[in-house]
Amino acid sequence: MSEHRDEPGAEDDGRAQHAAEDDGRAQHALAGRRRFLQQAAVVAGASAAAGWAALAPEHWPLSLQDATGERGKPAPRVMSLPDGGYGLAAVAGAPDLGIARGQGADVARMLRAAVDALGGMGRFVERGDVVLIKPNVAFERAAPLGATTHPDVLTALIHLCREAGAGEVRVADNPIESPEACFARTGLRSAAVDAGARVFLPQPADFELLHTPGAALIERWPFFARPFVGVTKVIGVAPVKDHNLCAASMTTKNWYGLLGGRRNQFHQDIHGIIADLALMLKPSFVVLDGTRVLFRSGPTGGSLSDVKPGHTIVASTDSVAADAFGWNELLERADQPLPGYFGLCEQRKLGTTDYRALNVKEVQVG
Repeated sequence: MSEHRDEPGAEDDGRAQHAAEDDGRAQHALAGRRRFLQQAAVVAGASAAAGWAALAPEHWPLSLQDATGERGKPAPRVMSLPDGGYGLAAVAGAPDLGIARGQGADVARMLRAAVDALGGMGRFVERGDVVLIKPNVAFERAAPLGATTHPDVLTALIHLCREAGAGEVRVADNPIESPEACFARTGLRSAAVDAGARVFLPQPADFELLHTPGAALIERWPFFARPFVGVTKVIGVAPVKDHNLCAASMTTKNWYGLLGGRRNQFHQDIHGIIADLALMLKPSFVVLDGTRVLFRSGPTGGSLSDVKPGHTIVASTDSVAADAFGWNELLERADQPLPGYFGLCEQRKLGTTDYRALNVKEVQVG
């Protein structure tokens, strides 16, 4: 009788296939449980983080508390001025100070002589440049009272820039008193417009935070930014005048008119803010308007008895030196110590008070 032995067949194959499918389903279920647990953990963590952010004190990390509403405001844009400012590379042998004197001389001729003494406007302004001129328009005063830049000096300066090929000349200031009234009463708006310049009167949206590295008081401070968009050269032009807080206001303090915000608080450290201004803006050159001198009752003046003729215009690549000249020879205070901001500027290497040691060229205009 022969022995019969079962051989593997289709039935065994089916059982193996079912076992594999069962194992696959088990693995799939296990993976699903893992995903569920992971997702649950994420949700729990997010919920805990949300609870933390919602309940944590305002000064704690990631807190959503915002009692004042300040944290909900978008971060303000912070701008910076070009590295090195708007000055040009030093030219060997070129004068640092151009002084034009001329009793009764035409203002335009005097300004041209002072700028020519530095090498001419072509040294500073090239064809196509966008030039910003910053006069002192701080107060609603008529030009003869000496509290603001003389409109004839501004006119002459704009003409020189245009002769040199400037593509656009802008005039801007943020006066202490009403900008519209100040620009009108001083004659500076009509002087600028008639000479072909574009006048910028400040509006709230024109100010941005300016970052001035190293500044003690205005490291980040609102700045009259809109006139500077696209600007390639900057020229400051300021009168020579007495000042009841800092003793004298000239080309270095002139940049105060570019600040926004609550700038009157700086009167408590007037010398510190002027030194910061010299750090904030390094111009192509400055013009010291000594056509007349407000020798007392500054900075506002108000009486012709406070003004004397100066018959002088100074152009300089060193604002501190120009101001030291103004202090000694136009305000005639050489017998008095220089105001504190001069020393602060020198300590920061922002200029020199020893203008006589510089390359000075003086011209007499008939």
